[in-house]
Amino acid sequence: MHQVFYQFDFELPNQDETDKLIALLSEQGFDGFVEEEEGLTAFIPEINFDQSAFENVLSKFSILSYSKSDIENINWNKKWESEFEPVVVDQFVAIRAHFHKPVKGVQHEIIITPKMSFGTGHHATTYLVMKQMKAVDFTNKTVFDFGTGTGILAILAEKLGAASIMAIDNDEWSITNTQENIEQNNCSRIEIQLMDSIPGGKQYDIILANINLNVITANLSSIASIAKKDSIAIFSGILTSDEKTLLAALQKAGFQHLATTIKKDWIAVYTNKT
Repeated sequence: MHQVFYQFDFELPNQDETDKLIALLSEQGFDGFVEEEEGLTAFIPEINFDQSAFENVLSKFSILSYSKSDIENINWNKKWESEFEPVVVDQFVAIRAHFHKPVKGVQHEIIITPKMSFGTGHHATTYLVMKQMKAVDFTNKTVFDFGTGTGILAILAEKLGAASIMAIDNDEWSITNTQENIEQNNCSRIEIQLMDSIPGGKQYDIILANINLNVITANLSSIASIAKKDSIAIFSGILTSDEKTLLAALQKAGFQHLATTIKKDWIAVYTNKT
C-alpha cells in the first residue's frame, strides 16, 4: 500500500518568493520540493497536512496561485528521479544517485535513492550541515543523528570515521529509505530506530539535528542529556529569522554557540556542550 501525498504546484514571480515559500512550507510538514522554471512543486504526506496552517502560509503572499492533486509515493519518486542531479559540497562530498557517473575530485561520495529533496543535499539545511561536518573530527567518535530522514548525515559520519552512529526518525518511510541507503553505501556502523523521542542511557561525542525549530527546542533537554561534556552538536532546519530564539534556548540548555553558516533563508548552528 503506497502512502498518499498531496502535490501542490505553485506559480511564483521570482526566486525570493520561491525561497520564502519553501521556508514556510517546510515548517508545516512539507518534505519534498522541486523548483521549476516558473514556480515550485511541493509535497506533503496526506496525514501531515493541516489546512489552517497552510492557509496561514498563503496569507503571507499577496499573489500566489496554485493547484493541488493527490499522488502515490511511487509517482513522486519517478518524478524526482527524472529531475535529480548530483550535489557537490565544495570538494568535500558529492551526493549522487546510482544512475549517475561517479563524481571526480571529491573526498567522499554518497549514493542515495532520490526520493525527496530533504536528505539529498539539495535542500539548504542538509547542505549546511554537511559543510559544517567537514570541520569535525569523527574518528572513532559516537554519533547521534536526530531525525535522520534519508540517512545521508549518518552515512557521511561513518565515511568520516565514526565508530558508531545511532540514527532515529519517527517516519516509517524514512527508516525504510535509510536502510536502503545504508546498504547502497556499504555502511556497517549505523543503527537505525523508528522512534519519536530520544532514548536515554547513553551519551554521544557528536549530535546532528537537522529538523526544525519547534522539534529541536521541544527536545533540547533530552539532547543535552545525551551530549557528553565538550561534545559537538550541529543544529539545522532553522530559518535565519529564528536564530536568536534558537541561540537563547541552546545557551539555557548548556550549549555554547561557536558558529553559524547561512544558505538562502536557512542556517546551521555549530555548538559544543559545556
